[in-house]
Amino acid sequence: MEKTILTYGTFDMFHIGHLNLIKRASELGDRLIVAVSTDEFNLLKGKKCIIPFEQRAEIVRAINGVDLVIPENHWEQKISDIQTYEVDMFLMGNDWEGKFDFLNEFCEVQYLPRTDGISTTSLKGSLKNFLSVPKEEILNAFEILEILKKDFE
Repeated sequence: MEKTILTYGTFDMFHIGHLNLIKRASELGDRLIVAVSTDEFNLLKGKKCIIPFEQRAEIVRAINGVDLVIPENHWEQKISDIQTYEVDMFLMGNDWEGKFDFLNEFCEVQYLPRTDGISTTSLKGSLKNFLSVPKEEILNAFEILEILKKDFE
């Protein structure tokens, strides 16, 4: 009997943590459905995405092991998605531990460990810090590097 897995995510600034979750999810069943949060839903959650929904969904769709990508439009759709797609296991990262235990009534719920040292939040923070450096400081740093390079030639 085919085992269907369902997971949800925003998948903004796609990184190795996202890929690891999807790979592990695909190994746990025969069919993997990934719900990608829409831009509108993310705004309701207080999140602003860098990558538009259509592109995030296309990236996820292109990954081996992903059988179907659906939009996540609101919190309440999880039960209907589980029923519509005859899901056997609901899967999320362990940063959501316990938040979806109520779905055990409809299917098995599992939380997978996150990939250490990586998250979209940390990437956005690094990008924000990088972009806050004045352009003159970056140009000066490149000039210094060029001078040092000549000293070692």
